[in-house]
Amino acid sequence: MWCMRVGGENIEDMISVVGLGRVGLPIAAVAADAGLEVVGVDVDEKKVKMINRGENPIPEEPHLSELVRAHGGNRLKATTSYDDASECDAFIIIVPLLLDDNHTPDTSIFEDAVRSVGRVMKKGAVVVVETTVPPGTTENLVRKWLEEESGLKLGEYYLAHSPERIMTGYSISRLKEFPKVVGGVDEQSGIKAFEIYKKFIPNLHLVSSARVAEFIKIMEGCYRDVNIALASELFKLANELGIDFHEARKYANHEYCHVHLPSTGVGGHCIPVYPWFLIKEMEKRERLNYARLLRTARELNDEMVNYWAERIVLECKKINKPLKEVKICIKGLTFRKGVRELNHSRNIVLAKLLMNNGLNVFVYDEMFNKEKIEELGFRWIEPKDADIVFDTFELRTILNK
Repeated sequence: MWCMRVGGENIEDMISVVGLGRVGLPIAAVAADAGLEVVGVDVDEKKVKMINRGENPIPEEPHLSELVRAHGGNRLKATTSYDDASECDAFIIIVPLLLDDNHTPDTSIFEDAVRSVGRVMKKGAVVVVETTVPPGTTENLVRKWLEEESGLKLGEYYLAHSPERIMTGYSISRLKEFPKVVGGVDEQSGIKAFEIYKKFIPNLHLVSSARVAEFIKIMEGCYRDVNIALASELFKLANELGIDFHEARKYANHEYCHVHLPSTGVGGHCIPVYPWFLIKEMEKRERLNYARLLRTARELNDEMVNYWAERIVLECKKINKPLKEVKICIKGLTFRKGVRELNHSRNIVLAKLLMNNGLNVFVYDEMFNKEKIEELGFRWIEPKDADIVFDTFELRTILNK
């Protein structure tokens, strides 16, 4: 086993991070850099081998390569087997919790990881969930799964929630600078988890419960979703009224007002997902009106692709060509500029919508080569060779001369 006691070390010095993705690997690397012994568990054997060779499987994440190079295979050891973490006394779980086609949380991957931890954890273990989950999940489902697999009862082990607050492209700086919260399912669990995280997270706050910690992260996602929906609606109204939205926004924003930027919708791992946790919970409780604003924001953001499709068609009609021959370039497929991530990309939805309506659509993205674009089912073009360029990150259309 890799996780072995060394004379004089505290139990908190030996942790396992379950899930070495875009959140888990930065956490594991920062913890190792702070002097902790870390066993990372992941299902991807190729990724595990790279990390143990000191190679970063997420090279576009700033500063992560240096940490993996310094600690991979040493303080940070990766494995596909939970048994290799069986001697660890702390487990941080950060694996996906997805939505099904009805926007209901699909806990299958998450449950499998939690139960796997339960099978190997020992008495006195501290388990912290970083996966963003509906409020009450840690104290109810996670506790149930752990106890069914381990045979232990709360008090014989400790359980807490500390939601990840990483932004792709800023992961290392977020962990080292951004405020982070942790809350236990009981008081002692919160204290134990706080003591672990304090060893590698400088800006840490202990909140009253795991449920509060869960809700904090969801609140953030809901705030962004609603604000972007508001910005997009104001953007449409401004255009209808002949007003420069960006000029108005510049002077409307101050310390008491912060209107976000409009968008083709909302993509990424977080914002389009987390409001559904609350919407679906209110549906179960027959309190639909309690989440009315959240549902409306979700609908408004998802409908923005229709608005932009109409705007693009109007621009196409200004070109002296048959409509279906006008070369349209959608510039940017990733959900955010500078990241190689396509999760819930509304720009992909926009491109497919135009294609399905018979328009001559091409794609360009600086993060991908021509082969990758074609793998995704699109045709590649240089923006300069298109008749119309829709820059998804600047929300504008360009008529190429």
